[in-house]
Formats: sequence, structure tokens, C-alpha cells
Amino acid sequence: MKLRNVLTGISTAGLVLLTATAYAQNLAPLNLGAAGEYVILTQTGITNVPKSAVTGNIGTSPITGAADLLTCTEVTGNVVSVDAAGPGPCSVMNPGGLTVAILDMQTAYTIAAGLPNPGTTELGAGNIGGLTLVPGLYKWGTSVLIPADVTLSGGPNDVFIFQIAQNLTLANGIAVHLTGGAQAKNIFWQVSGQVVLGTTSHMEGIILSKSLIAMQTGASINGRLYAQTAVTLQMNAVTQPQ
Repeated sequence: MKLRNVLTGISTAGLVLLTATAYAQNLAPLNLGAAGEYVILTQTGITNVPKSAVTGNIGTSPITGAADLLTCTEVTGNVVSVDAAGPGPCSVMNPGGLTVAILDMQTAYTIAAGLPNPGTTELGAGNIGGLTLVPGLYKWGTSVLIPADVTLSGGPNDVFIFQIAQNLTLANGIAVHLTGGAQAKNIFWQVSGQVVLGTTSHMEGIILSKSLIAMQTGASINGRLYAQTAVTLQMNAVTQPQ
């Protein structure tokens, strides 16, 4: 395993630039299987304070389609449900396909949580605000807080995987930025607790949550929301990564 060295420093704005010696691992993107057909996928429903704007397919299973409160005009894509109670007139019934997608979502979560040999553990004691992170596998046995902008710096094929044992919180008005060609489709946030994206915040990457994903008013994400419970939206923008 090759070592990657980065310089350490603090900018004049007082933001910390991560310069830890990190393992440059040959990580591969997680295989999402049938879940990769969806930008939002949940097991217990989607609540929504309109209007949100979702680009990509959405699905809920095994809960009835009536638990999906997004309207057809808010979704550019298919609205997939297990029954005819899904939002009309755009809802598509595909219970079998949703079952497979949910299983693949759970499998991706389990694989992400079980990846061994993280290059960095307990970074910032769970506070990564202001850091610039290089590609690799990161692990915390705590919650992770992002109270200041974070930058993920890597090439178009580089992979970032974050293993978080508790909750993930992106503070109000804070953004995750990508530089160097890094792509949201190669960034994975595996969270054992709940995820909160604060008011007007911006996230990049695919969130695999064991619990709730809550997007607060005006928050946006370039990525995917996969929740083994629910997703809550409040006038949000959710765009699938290309």
C-alpha cells in the first residue's frame, strides 16, 4: 500500500487544510446494483415541504406509495411505488423491482460499513470543518460534524468512503466542495445513525444511512439519498450525479 504525503497548514482565514499522511488506497466505487437506478430510495417514505426539485428516479418500499409525498411536478424522473397509492398521475408500480433495489441498497451499506484498513481514523475527533481531504477510506466511531466548508480533492476516478458510526451533520449554510476533478458518484457517506443537511447547505456524494436523512430548508445535494428509514425534504434540490 503506497503512502501519500500532503503538507499541513492553516490558511489566513483560519481554515485547517488536512495534511495528514494518508494511505492512497486503490478503492473501487461501491456497487449499488439496482439501487443505482434511483436518486432517492427509502423504506418508510418521503415527506416533503414543497416545492422541492428532484432530478432522477425515486422509490419507496416496502411502505405504500402513499408515504411518498413528492408530487409529480417536483420530480424529473420516475416515481416508483409498490402499489397504486403512489403520487398520481406519474407513479409507476414496480414492487418486484423495488424489492431488489432495497436489497442492493442494504448490501451496499453493509459492504461500505465493513471495509477494512481505513487510512485515517477519528480525524478531528469527528469535527472535519475546514479540512481538505484526499481520496481514501475514513472511519469514525463517533458522530461527524461539518461546521465549516470541506473540500474533497482528487481526480475523476478517485474514491472517497466515509464510515461514520453515529450521526452526520452538515451545518446551516455550509458546503462540501469538489476539486481536481473529483466526482460525486465516487463519494460515499456510510452513516449508522441519522443524517442532517442544514438549512441552505450543500452536500456532494451518495449517502447510505441506516436511519433518517433530513434535508432542512433550501439544502441541496449532488448525489443520492438512500435511507433505511425515511427521507424528509423541505424545498430542496436533489440531483443525481453523472
